[in-house]
Amino acid sequence: MSKKGENIYKRKDGRWEARYLKKDAYGGIARYGYCYGKTYGEAKEKVTRAKAGLADYQSASEKGGKKTFACYCDEWLLLKRSKVTKSTFVKYGTILEKHIKPEFGKRQAEILSEVQIEQFSYGLLHKKNLSPKTVKDILVVLHSVLNYVQKQNGSLKSVDIVYPKEEPKEMRVLSCEEQRRFKSYLLADMDTCKFGVFLALSTGLRLGELCALTWADISLQDETIQVRKTMQRLRATEHAEDGKTSIVIGNPKSGTSSRIIPLNQDITALCRLWKSDNPASYILTGEESRYMEPRMLQYRMKQYAEACGLDGVHFHTLRHSFATRCVEVGFELKSLSEILGHSSPRITLERYVHSSLELKRENMNKLSGL
Repeated sequence: MSKKGENIYKRKDGRWEARYLKKDAYGGIARYGYCYGKTYGEAKEKVTRAKAGLADYQSASEKGGKKTFACYCDEWLLLKRSKVTKSTFVKYGTILEKHIKPEFGKRQAEILSEVQIEQFSYGLLHKKNLSPKTVKDILVVLHSVLNYVQKQNGSLKSVDIVYPKEEPKEMRVLSCEEQRRFKSYLLADMDTCKFGVFLALSTGLRLGELCALTWADISLQDETIQVRKTMQRLRATEHAEDGKTSIVIGNPKSGTSSRIIPLNQDITALCRLWKSDNPASYILTGEESRYMEPRMLQYRMKQYAEACGLDGVHFHTLRHSFATRCVEVGFELKSLSEILGHSSPRITLERYVHSSLELKRENMNKLSGL
């Protein structure tokens, strides 16, 4: 990578990258910001503006002895570091840096009003065209920071936030015929990856849970899978000098996500065929030293779906399809909720159970003759 000027480099992809030193909420550790441009001049102009904005922020944060809203954001995030999972911490940091601090960062916390927040929400929805779910996530973080500000300044009034209405989204679920076709495809020329996808369709495993699954997590004697970790690609939060992401294998999504899933006889028999002699081997690769990360598995899943002529199918479709099949055969809801790793059966019913027209018709026919 050739260099021209101080901390401005030409990347292999042809873009110019400019780096500048900054400090943020991650424990006061020195970190770097990055600006990109199609030309050297564009990158230099962007990094100059970024440095100026950083200087404005630092001086404004001390102006008049009052903290700016950005300072409160940094303090709030720092307090969350030991309370939430790493993925959640990264998500909070991204929301603050990308949306909240650019809008409110230089302002005094005392002057934020409900009208300003409503205008901010409207802009996210209609100018940036973000989904109602994403906007709600941003507003939840903003509300939490405002509550922190209020605790630090008892005289401040609480601010009410109106969250955008989320329209229910109909999730794609494999029909019984599609599921049979997909299973036949996976079994016909099965490899370790196809075996993993088949396992997910038969157990409701999440994407990251399957990627992190090893043979040590499957007990053929007890006929169970123990879910105790998940794999994610996350932005680095500490000592990150290159701004790159990395694979992190950590605790599952929530406390209830750590669970034991019983296997039926057919899946147990299939597991015996593919069992690795090394318990530390990953299910998807059959090797201890090589894993398959989530985005690669998503790519493979897309290939499998296209080969079967299945439209609109992605990995999470398997989880929804598993839950729906369980309900169709009369699965007890509390047990299903625990197998899926949900905190309550209500989540299972509202988000993951999709009744087919055939099942609805069958239930309506039960009224005949009454």
